[in-house]
Amino acid sequence: MDQGLLDDIINRLLEVRGRPGKQVQLSESEIRQLCLVSKEIFLQQPNLLELEAPIKICGWTSEKIANHIYLNSGSSALEVPLIWFLVCDIHGQYSDLLRLFEYGGLPPDANYLFLGDYVDRGKQSLETICLLLAYKIKHPENFFLLRGNHECASINRIYGFYDECKRRFNVRLWRTFTECFNCLPVAALIDEKILCMHGGLSPDLNNLDQIRSLQRPTDVPDTGLLCDLLWSDPSKDVQGWGMNDRGVSFTFGPDKVSEFLQKHDLDLICRAHQVVEDGYEFFADRQLVTIFSAPNYCGEFDNAGAMMSVDETLMCSFQILKPADKRSRFNFGGTATARPGSASASVFGSTTTAKPGNTPAGVKVNALIVPRHKDMRAPYALWKAEPGYVMNKPQLQ
Repeated sequence: MDQGLLDDIINRLLEVRGRPGKQVQLSESEIRQLCLVSKEIFLQQPNLLELEAPIKICGWTSEKIANHIYLNSGSSALEVPLIWFLVCDIHGQYSDLLRLFEYGGLPPDANYLFLGDYVDRGKQSLETICLLLAYKIKHPENFFLLRGNHECASINRIYGFYDECKRRFNVRLWRTFTECFNCLPVAALIDEKILCMHGGLSPDLNNLDQIRSLQRPTDVPDTGLLCDLLWSDPSKDVQGWGMNDRGVSFTFGPDKVSEFLQKHDLDLICRAHQVVEDGYEFFADRQLVTIFSAPNYCGEFDNAGAMMSVDETLMCSFQILKPADKRSRFNFGGTATARPGSASASVFGSTTTAKPGNTPAGVKVNALIVPRHKDMRAPYALWKAEPGYVMNKPQLQ
């Protein structure tokens, strides 16, 4: 893809910052190019992305050394920025995506791993997915997109993306996106210690090579490993495996999380897929974390949004985009401290810093407000939720 055209597309998509709801004018031809080129990149990279912490740093000034690490995605190591940001469930809330980029920095100044659900529900799914695909093409080795359950034709045909494509362009373009989504990777492993996916664990998952072996392009089946990776949910109310009220996949208890981590020598499971009040919530003694990045989800939920950052020591922090109507509770840029698991740990606007799997006894929570203007809250029409979409929320442990 011509780099001048790609840069122009990105610039146009970024020009609407600070103007919530403003549509970006891209041509059908430009969008098709984004889909076709990114699809080939997805297929060239593994289904289980392997992102490594730094081993060796060389050839940089002292200022740049402090901000760069090495990434290995199955080939040679590349020098990339130090911090990884994990972002989950944008759902077409484009102005909030831009706000998260404003906080974390635009690529390539920071690495990003997105855990799926880019489309549906929100009013600007096209802008959202186009910017993400453009950045994937521009920075293929430090910008990664995983598949969510909404990157599936049978789901986004119903929950908004199909209608948006048809209204603004045509059904053919929706089919082009479907072909692209069918090539997305489904999981990522950070430094062999943090396993990331959209949904959760599967009773069929016995070793990580099974994820590597999943064939692409593919639709999401109704059952099996791929379905579970995109659809399953943790539940404090079950031991082992349970029925999922969504009518798809399973729920899994804290025992299955501990068992899986121990078997595979992992520290943390990071997933998305459920609205959580504070943007992130721990489960199973902080061995699993659910992250949800769309604040004021659909204009119907009073939730904060969050993204998780991971540094070279695998220290995890949570940056919070608080709901607009909660703004009055905080001074701009204010800070506070609390311990995970305490009542104050659920305050909107907090940034939790912790090593995964460590005892929470000595860990503090540093509150950092990410400003969000009240007009960033887009007006959404009433929507019909998927069955069980907010059921079985993980609880802070």
